[in-house]
Amino acid sequence: MTPALPADFLRLPIAHRALHDRADGRPENSRAAIRAAIAAGYGIEIDLQLSADGQAMVFHDFNLERLAEAHGPINQLTREQARAVPLLGGDGEGIPDLAEVLDLVAGQVPLLIEIKDQDGQRGPNIGTLEAAAVADLQGYSGPLALMSFNPHSVAELARLAPQLPRGIVTSGYVLEDLPELTEAICDRLREIPDLDRVGASFISHRASDLARPRVQRLRDDGFPVLCWTIRSPVEERAARVFADNVTFEGYLSALPA
Repeated sequence: MTPALPADFLRLPIAHRALHDRADGRPENSRAAIRAAIAAGYGIEIDLQLSADGQAMVFHDFNLERLAEAHGPINQLTREQARAVPLLGGDGEGIPDLAEVLDLVAGQVPLLIEIKDQDGQRGPNIGTLEAAAVADLQGYSGPLALMSFNPHSVAELARLAPQLPRGIVTSGYVLEDLPELTEAICDRLREIPDLDRVGASFISHRASDLARPRVQRLRDDGFPVLCWTIRSPVEERAARVFADNVTFEGYLSALPA
């Protein structure tokens, strides 16, 4: 049985990589950005990458240099080493791990967790990060959902934690934007063929491609459609014609009355 996506994921706007603003000392996926999102009453989206010792770290990029005071792949650092690397634009705080973030959020707002593709080709070379995330999530009782661009990852989440809502991050798969992928992979994933196989509860689709007929047929059938990434109130108004909720950054989305 496919678990339902909790209603708050369709009600509360979701802060992309938490409510980040480097100019205000809140880097992406940082504790400061998470606290700010909680205080504002938004849902939170975070990203997971794998550490060298198999732990789930809350960090978006594969490489460190855009976001942290270090260089090279994050998966070359242990959890404790990553926790000691300061985030750029912060107050000196290091990269958090998932267990700490779960303690910080503590069910106060919905938490949407993206498992970053460790295969690189949306393929089957996955498993360690999914297992680490599910291990950390044992006993967590707040509104929660997991997702990944890689359907193999979502299938593994279904195997490891069938009770947790899970979704696929989707897009129009324009080959020019995804040089790491082949045309065949893009052609297949563009049609979103894996929803039943992985027991998906929702998709989160690229905002610029929301009008795609396949996406709108799903929504017409009552299947939840989230979207990414909205960067202005004007973009949000346009996206809400085609999606049930938004993942936003760079402005303050209006909360429901």
